[in-house]
Amino acid sequence: MTDAELRALLRDCLLVWETPGKISPADNGMAIETADGRYTLQRAAAELRPVRWLVQTPERAAAGRPPRVTPSIVAALSALRNALGATAGANLRIGTQ
Repeated sequence: MTDAELRALLRDCLLVWETPGKISPADNGMAIETADGRYTLQRAAAELRPVRWLVQTPERAAAGRPPRVTPSIVAALSALRNALGATAGANLRIGTQ
């Protein structure tokens, strides 16, 4: 995933989650600035595999804790959404009832 793709994905997520924020490049990932503080989503180094992504929250940073490790972009986005206290968005169902 390129930086441009990651930035676009995070921008779309903030819209779906109805969370105002600004996304900017950070070390090996992106920073998400919201009213609650600065969150970061970074790619994990190759030697940390199977860990793929690192999610840092203002609370973890203030406590001196390392970023949360996640095995996939889906898990990283779920962790980020939960940390932001955001809504999951509307559930779309296709089919007959």
